[in-house]
Amino acid sequence: MTQGIYLKLFVPEQLRLHGNLLYEWVLKQAEAIGIPGGSAVRALASFGRDGRLHEQHFFELAGELPIVLEFFASDETINQLLALLAAENQSLFYIKFNAEAGQIKPK
Repeated sequence: MTQGIYLKLFVPEQLRLHGNLLYEWVLKQAEAIGIPGGSAVRALASFGRDGRLHEQHFFELAGELPIVLEFFASDETINQLLALLAAENQSLFYIKFNAEAGQIKPK
């Protein structure tokens, strides 16, 4: 088992930074600073502080739903990623907490 930090970022799907979708930029930065893995998952539905429900409909090509980015790494590395985002003047909601990671292996 490994102790570390679990980070979940909520990124607007159409937000761009330096010509790239922000979630793609964040994944590339996370890899570059040594975070061992990360995932980007598109939400099916969401609501936020505005209280409006956002949902994906079959014929929509681009919506207002968040991309949820998830990472597990050391506190130092997670803070480095957050600092990179802050240096780029990004205002994003995140959740960060202590976590334990392990692997279940067949006998």
